Order: sequence, then structure tokens, then C-alpha cells
Amino acid sequence: MLSVRPKVAELVYALYGRPLHPELFEVHASGTFARGDYRVKIDITNTGHVITWQCEGLTWTEVSTAVNHPLPIRRRLMFHQLKAKHHDEFVGRGGVSYSIDFQLETVQPEIFWMFQHELSREGPGQGLFFQFKPSGRMPLGAISFIAHQARNKSLRIQAFHTFPDDCALVRSTTVFRLP
Repeated sequence: MLSVRPKVAELVYALYGRPLHPELFEVHASGTFARGDYRVKIDITNTGHVITWQCEGLTWTEVSTAVNHPLPIRRRLMFHQLKAKHHDEFVGRGGVSYSIDFQLETVQPEIFWMFQHELSREGPGQGLFFQFKPSGRMPLGAISFIAHQARNKSLRIQAFHTFPDDCALVRSTTVFRLP
């Protein structure tokens, strides 16, 4: 298991058609909720996040992690290395759909620190939030912030992960839709 935040160049997004074992991840913050016919568990991990969405016997698990993190291959539906911008969609049985938009942005240090301070000030209480310890050479540790908008037939999740050593921001928007 990884014990430190990975370099942003090592990040991947994957979607699985099954739950993943919780012992695969070091979880720092977690939240669960249910709405309509679905249930969701969101975990902030040291490498990013794990979102497990369940509805009527269907389970999809989105993972944002490092490429060298030991993950199974069985029932993996998507796998993308995080580079610049990307969009992908998947439609499962019964018309249930999943879409992901993610973006990696390396910015000037001044902009990064402004965003980092804004997240640390506004994030707590607005969603799932965790601030990592500083790496030693940076004054603030990395931040992960995840917010959601739940409706009976859809769920929209926005995630922000910062990487101070790289002055990089990772933003993702995930949408689960029922027909």
C-alpha cells in the first residue's frame, strides 16, 4: 500500500463493474448516503478517491489512484492515464449510465496557492474534505475535496485533488444516471 501522495504524472482513473476490497486503500475520510434507489460510498485516499455506487444489484466503483497501485483487472470497464483533459462514458444494463470528465492542470505557483488556500477555507463543511500533512518543503499539504449533488435518478460528484510538489490540480466530474 502506498503511504505518500503520488506524483501527478502517475495518476490513473479506472471504473470497475464490482466493489473493490477496502484493504486495497488507505482511507483518510469517508462518507455514505442513499437517495432513491441507489447507495453511494465516497472515500478520500492518499492517492485520490474511491467512489462505490450501488443500485438494484449493480455496483460500479470509480478509482482515482497511482498507476503502480495494486488493483485488480477483473471486471475493469475503463482505465485512463491522467493527462490533460479526458471524457468517457459507459452505459450498463437497463440503460444506467456513467460519465467521467477529468482534467489535470499544472499552474503557476501563485495561482496554485490561491486555489489551495480557497479550498482549505471553503472546503470543510461543504463536502468531504481532507488536508494531508505538508511534505516538508511546502507550507501546506495536499488537499482532497469531494462534493455531490444527489437526485432520485442522478448523482453528480465533483472532486478536486491538489498536488503541491507539482503545482497541479486534478478536477473531475462524475455522473451516474438511472433511466
